[in-house]
Amino acid sequence: MNPRIAFIAAPLLTLAYGVIRILDGLDGSRGPGLAWTTGHLAFIAAMGLFVYVFWQMRRMAGGNALSTVIAVIATAGALALATQFTIDVVAGLLSVDNLSMSLLTREIRDTPGVTLAAYDIGPYLFYVGQFALVVQLAVMRRIKVWTPFLVLCDLIMPNIDKDLIPLGAILLLVSFASISHRATSAASRPAPSATESIPTLV
Repeated sequence: MNPRIAFIAAPLLTLAYGVIRILDGLDGSRGPGLAWTTGHLAFIAAMGLFVYVFWQMRRMAGGNALSTVIAVIATAGALALATQFTIDVVAGLLSVDNLSMSLLTREIRDTPGVTLAAYDIGPYLFYVGQFALVVQLAVMRRIKVWTPFLVLCDLIMPNIDKDLIPLGAILLLVSFASISHRATSAASRPAPSATESIPTLV
């Protein structure tokens, strides 16, 4: 996959989820229904692309131990969020109204370990890992110095008001578009040949 596609599509799918979420709530409640399912599937797809992005960032950082650990943390967070949204999709498909959906979701969350992994701790690994990767790249001067600020704004906005998710996604799109240029250059850089990588003895 061209790295630029993932860097652009991930925030766009997050933006789509944010917009659909707002539209779904115009009648006073969210889900179940087509909007609920479509929005959540868009977000799950975004998580898959974010995982690809994280490992591209690791590659941009040189693939060292620190970037690898951070990428693993961020990936674990993306999987936790994907699990949370998958639960929402399943609950929506199996429910006839918002109340029954909420009750089913609560029942699933009561499964030992689910709340801790998919709600209380897991998702925060996504935010911490993503920000740490961007900061590392900025410190290494692999990306623009203002990029971590935009990423941080995107991460903070849903905690202020979830209706700000589309605005945060736009900021993330700007920052990721900038990163994608560097990622594409790194991906297209030819690997050293065998004769270049082996020192001569004469």
